[in-house]
Amino acid sequence: MKKTALIGVGNILFHDEGVGVYAAQYLAKNYIFSPSIEIVDGGTLGVRLSEYFLAYDHVVLLDTVGIDDAAGSIYRIPGRELGGLGSVAASVHEVEVTQMLDTCAMAGGCAEVEVVGIVPEDIVQTKIGLSSTLAGRFETMIETALQALKDAGVEARLKPDPVPLESIISKYGGAG
Repeated sequence: MKKTALIGVGNILFHDEGVGVYAAQYLAKNYIFSPSIEIVDGGTLGVRLSEYFLAYDHVVLLDTVGIDDAAGSIYRIPGRELGGLGSVAASVHEVEVTQMLDTCAMAGGCAEVEVVGIVPEDIVQTKIGLSSTLAGRFETMIETALQALKDAGVEARLKPDPVPLESIISKYGGAG
């Protein structure tokens, strides 16, 4: 059986930059996965996430993406397409993730990696929470992540009494 990890990365202190962390927490609180998966709050761990890339068969990364498109646009990007892009990534952790993918690929045995990313509106302002644009597109990002997991052979079932996004954000001290 394939081992799958879902990792939310980003820095919650810089507004939309935290969307990957919020999405991972939202999925952990609201869904049951079969087969079970590991859900990781990867924050800004960067290269320290390599253990997941080497230990799992499939990894889904939730993050912002520095693509020249409208804020709130959502992408599914295979990890192999990110290789060699470390120098053009938009944020420090994007650089670290792409460099880590390159390193793991050279070492062999790297997981099949896919990024489910959303174009941020604001990753400069020091503020916990999401812009109204990303909050409005959050459910679509979750649906996209669930589809990526389904394509990897993982089924998700919504738990009773789901926890709203605002509650996830408030756990970090923000006002949804």
